[in-house]
Formats: sequence, C-alpha cells, structure tokens
Amino acid sequence: MKKILSKECMLRSKNIGLYGFAICLVFLSYLIFNPVHAQGDKSFMAGAYKSNITPKLGGPIIGGWNSPPADYIHDELFARSIVMDDGENKLVMVTVDNVGVDQKVFDVAKQRIEEATGIPASHILIASTHTHSATSARGVGEKGREWHPDEPLDDYQSFMASRISDGVQIALGNLEPARIGWGSVDVPQHVFNRRWKMKPGTPTPNPLGGNDIAVMNPGVGNPNLLEPAGPTDPEVSYLSIQATDGRPLALFANYSLHYVGGVPTGHVSADYFGMFADKIQELLGADRQNPGFVAMMSNGTSGDINNINFRGPRVSRPPYEKMKLVADDVAKAVMKGYHDINYLDWVPLDAKQAQLNLKVRRPSPELAKFVEEVNARPETVEGRHRLEKTYAKRIKQMETFPDDIDVIIQAFKIGDLGIGAIPFETFVEIGLELKERSPLDDHFTIGLANGLYGYLPTPEQHKLGGYETWLSTNRVEEVASDKIIAQLLDLLGDLE
Repeated sequence: MKKILSKECMLRSKNIGLYGFAICLVFLSYLIFNPVHAQGDKSFMAGAYKSNITPKLGGPIIGGWNSPPADYIHDELFARSIVMDDGENKLVMVTVDNVGVDQKVFDVAKQRIEEATGIPASHILIASTHTHSATSARGVGEKGREWHPDEPLDDYQSFMASRISDGVQIALGNLEPARIGWGSVDVPQHVFNRRWKMKPGTPTPNPLGGNDIAVMNPGVGNPNLLEPAGPTDPEVSYLSIQATDGRPLALFANYSLHYVGGVPTGHVSADYFGMFADKIQELLGADRQNPGFVAMMSNGTSGDINNINFRGPRVSRPPYEKMKLVADDVAKAVMKGYHDINYLDWVPLDAKQAQLNLKVRRPSPELAKFVEEVNARPETVEGRHRLEKTYAKRIKQMETFPDDIDVIIQAFKIGDLGIGAIPFETFVEIGLELKERSPLDDHFTIGLANGLYGYLPTPEQHKLGGYETWLSTNRVEEVASDKIIAQLLDLLGDLE
C-alpha cells in the first residue's frame, strides 16, 4: 500500500511540481503514523461496567463439603463486563463472582443481551471466577448437583441473569474510541499442583472402593510425598484497554489459580479475584473515573492447581490475609509490564463457537455393585473412606442424567491474540497444550466459561485417580479433554 501511494505521489509531482510532492509526503506521513486511518478509517471502541450481584443473606455458600448459610458480606460480588467494537464485530467478555454457574443462567443472559443489542450469543463469553465464598447459582440443595436445563431459574439465578444483561448493555452505552494491548508476566510463587503421587506403600483409598495413585491436597509436610502429579502454569496474561487519551478503561487478566480461600464460615467474598481488581484500580489511580474503570481476573486452567506449597512449612494466617497477599503480588507483577504494553489503535475482532457432544460417564459393573452395597449399608457402619456414602449417593443420582450432553466451546480473536473458553474446571496441562498449539501468536484459556460441567482431567490424569477423576466429580467421558482441545484448535484455526 505504501509503495503504491509513493508511486502515485511521484507521478503527481511531475505534473504539479514540488508543492504537490510536499502535499503527498504530508499525506503519506499521516497514514504511516495514524494506522487507524491507514486501515480505511476503521476505529476501535470499548466500554466497561460492573454490576453488583451480591446475594441476600441466608442462601447456601457453595465451595466445600458443607453449604453454610451466608450470614456476612465481607466484600461485594460483581459481574464485570467489557464490550469491544472494531466497526464490524463486537465481542463481550464477562466475569461473574461465583464458584460456577449453570449454562441456562448464562443462556438467558445472552438471549437478553442479543435481543437488546443485536450482539450474537456466539460473541458473548461469560465465565465464573470460582470464588468458593458465594451462594449457589446452580440450584439449592441436591438440585445444585443435577443437570436440569428445563427447570425455571430460581430467584438468585434470575437476578444474576438480569444483572449480567444490564451490565453488558451499560458497558455498550459506555463505548468510546479506545486502544488495546496485551502482555503477560510469570508469577510462579502462588501456583502449586495440588495432586501428588505418594511413596510406595502409602495408603491411598478412594470412596469408590479402590486406591488412587494421585492424591489431592495430601497435607503440608506429609512425609509420604513423592512428586507432583502434574505441572503448573505461572503465566498471568492481561489485556489492557485505554481511551485514546491514555485514560485506563479496563483490564482483563487470566491466571491458572483455583482460588485462595481463608474465609470465615458464612462469609461472602469475591476471593482474590475481587481483591486483584481493586488493587489494579488503586495502582492505576483510576478509582474516581466516570465512567468507572473496570478490572477483572478470570480463572484459567486451574482444575488441579492451588496456592498451597506442600513441601513448605505450614503457615497459619488470619482470614483474608493470604488472598490479599496473592492479589497484591499478581497486581504488582501485572503493573510492571503495564507501561510497556504496545497499544494498537485498531484490531480485528471475531468469534467462533461450537456445540460439542460428549458422552456422560457411567459406573463400571464393579463400581455399580459397590455403590449398591454402600447405599444399603447402615449409617453406623464405617467404610474404608469417609466419603463412600456421599459418592454412592451422587453416583446413584447420575442415573437420571442424559447419556450425552452438548457443551459450548468458544474461541475469540483479538488481533493476533486467541482466547479459548471451556465450561469445565480444566486441568492445567490442557491450557499449556493449547498455548503451545494455538495457530495465533498469543493465547490463553478461560475455564468455567459459558456453564460448568465438573472437572476436566486429561486421559493420563484419569489413570492416576484422585478426587478430580472420581465419578460424579468428573461426569463426562475420559477422552473429553482430547475432543475439546481438537474442537478449540479447529475454531482458532478458522479465526486465524
């Protein structure tokens, strides 16, 4: 393009002299140093907003073996939204402070957004952060463990869907000319693989009547630790959006850390995800803007990752101290790279998604027999594992599940950055493989996106056993991760 224009200027200069040639040089300089106009007057716009989704007190907090009622709000919960517009396509990215949300809640929100704005559902990505200190958005009681897509939304689910839709519409109303850039930084000190292989001879019973090779959370300083069962991903990816005058509008981050915790019983909190957002806003001095600056942290591929160093000393901390430490460290690391971001005045935006069919796992004949025996056993009789009754009940409940399910696999393209979205608690090896094999220059994956269907181990991790692989914790076929990787790479290839 530049050569053609230069030639045109030379030809004109023969006819109109030095004055005309000077005008051409000025025009060329304008195009070179204003790439938006070199793209044919294409413009990039963005807007952001955060909607309060804090629940009423009294609802069950989901994240542990028990579900205590919420009796205290430590910090508010939000649905944080970014809308981007390249002049042809719009993309929406939302993070929701919840452990995991039914797909039907997100589907209702997307339908309302599409009806109100015209943005297609395929271009809307909504993901749970996975805080373990929020009330249920998957139903109350045993309904929280069922798949019940045809049932109406309960009160909190309806409230959440409305607030997500409202927030995206307001973010759209906040659109203004913007520029965008991205980068990444490693923060290795807060990510550890929580699955460990144990020394030979170590008892490793599971509640399914067998023994595991890998054990989740084996205990800090356990003398029988052998080695972690998998890797970690220390990379924090971040996407920064500024107004054309340099004013920060939004920052979207991604880190493969499950959550932090350290919350008193009954407390509602966004965990370190919310604290990270607050810290970024503080460090940027962006807490008095109108429209407001919005930062958000998404969950990466952290199904087997937490922030406990099992080889280190046991450290007792007051409530909320550890999550603040993690949030501050991650935010400060991001800020070190923030000022070196190469911002672009325009990038192409696009999205693809597919419905991927997966088979639902069923118990083997041996496991089915064991489940029947456990369910028939008196409550006073103890088993080899304290959770045998719990899992026998859950596996029996899975008899009502369909034989297969369709899940949403989604890919976004922002310039040469690819973003994958998977509706599972995804093992870190899957995210690392996608980063390695993505056809786009940069990539990160968001877990718990567009719904939640349990844990997603790799086939090799299934062979090791452990909590994340137990039937009912994991609900889909053991090769599901291979199918999801293949589908996501196809979508990214279509976007390349």
